[in-house]
Amino acid sequence: MDLSSTALILIGFQNDYFSKTGILHSVIEESSRVSGVLENTLELLENVGDRFGCVISTPIHFTESYEELENPVGILQTIKEVQAFKAGTHGSETIEELAPYTDLITEVAGKRGLDAFSNTALEKLLRQKNITQVLLAGTVTSICIDSTGRHAAELGFGVGVLENCTSSRTVFEQEFYCEHVFPLYGRVINSQQLLAA
Repeated sequence: MDLSSTALILIGFQNDYFSKTGILHSVIEESSRVSGVLENTLELLENVGDRFGCVISTPIHFTESYEELENPVGILQTIKEVQAFKAGTHGSETIEELAPYTDLITEVAGKRGLDAFSNTALEKLLRQKNITQVLLAGTVTSICIDSTGRHAAELGFGVGVLENCTSSRTVFEQEFYCEHVFPLYGRVINSQQLLAA
């Protein structure tokens, strides 16, 4: 894999998911522990982060009133009910573990839902940097990772999902998506493969 034409896209690395005091931490806690999503992503950034064409973070933020969410259902309804990812709160901030890589990571703002391309300049940035492939890391596998991966594939990008740099609501869900869903439109990759190469 040519990392120079590949974007590493980081999804959901925010305190409300990854901090022990995060509002939605319990939702992904077991799957994150089993996959080692955070540790493996940090190892990847430390060892080959500067070889990617770009590294992009796509945090999700909402206003005080959650006015962006009209008649939400599913996880977005839950987010509104529990008041997660509210702009200006500790929960919405990027996790401190990514602080050493601030100079490496470009933040793309505007994400208000499941898909990192929707309502953001993500596609424009990828085109500007002549990116042909995207690698996805973060959470939640069955929702934001999957919707972003499908959209990337529809736009013509090669898609890779880092199985040990992603996590879901359950271990079963994580394994199911990596084994049966992602291979339908992309590749499932272990970060150790990249590091070994």
